[in-house]
Amino acid sequence: MRHEARAGDSRRRNRRVAALSALVAAGMLGLAFAAVPLYRLFCEATGYGGTTQRAARSSDTVLDRTVRIRFDANVGGGLAWSFEPLVHTVDVKIGENTLAFYRATNRSTQPLSGSATFNVTPEVAGLYFNKLACFCFTEQRLEAGESVEMPVSFFIDPEIMKDSDARRVREITLSYTFYPMEPQKSAAARADAATRGKGS
Repeated sequence: MRHEARAGDSRRRNRRVAALSALVAAGMLGLAFAAVPLYRLFCEATGYGGTTQRAARSSDTVLDRTVRIRFDANVGGGLAWSFEPLVHTVDVKIGENTLAFYRATNRSTQPLSGSATFNVTPEVAGLYFNKLACFCFTEQRLEAGESVEMPVSFFIDPEIMKDSDARRVREITLSYTFYPMEPQKSAAARADAATRGKGS
């Protein structure tokens, strides 16, 4: 009788451990899926890694202090685009609303979509680099051979002058890298394979 009771207790404990293990595994899986959006939110809130901010309205204060903005453009592997800033540097006053343009050209014979990652250097400036509008906020699709000019509207938050480290910054580089959207990679690979097959 006592042996059966012990066996029953053991089975209940095993069931509790199994249920707890399943719960922990489900929680870890949920955290893994949430990690990227949470990391992005963290970067946007803190400017970590030179992540720029997204502003709802333009600045209403302009200071008599100038910062040079450099524009950098890159294209990740697998995206047959050329991408460049129309102007490489511009001097802006802190708080001044500024509009700059980049040009992207699809050099392939098929439509391609890309998404841009972005940051600024030095990283300490990320918390004060505010974008009002930017091509980087949405996926961009270019038809074969199409070339477009893409704007970014921004200002440097006057709050930068209250930051003992950031207020020393005299030059900021705004950098973008366009990457291909995943579905088109396989489509492009299939198209290339079909072309090679016809040629052989």
